[in-house]
Amino acid sequence: MATRKSGKRRKYGPKAQNKVKRAMHERKRGTLKSGRSGKKVKSRKQAIAIALSQARKSGAKVPKKRAKRRRSKKA
Repeated sequence: MATRKSGKRRKYGPKAQNKVKRAMHERKRGTLKSGRSGKKVKSRKQAIAIALSQARKSGAKVPKKRAKRRRSKKA
């Protein structure tokens, strides 16, 4: 009987994986549009970001977004 080691769990659920798969197909066909502006998405990274955002909204298992780093201003 195989058991998982602690700390080695899956980050993304299958629902999120399906969303990303669908977004990549749409991007290749040229039908994937960004949210507000509705422009055609050409970037692979942007397509993945859109898919993960949709997955989060639908309640799939997806890690939270990383917090933005702040740089301190040099005097």
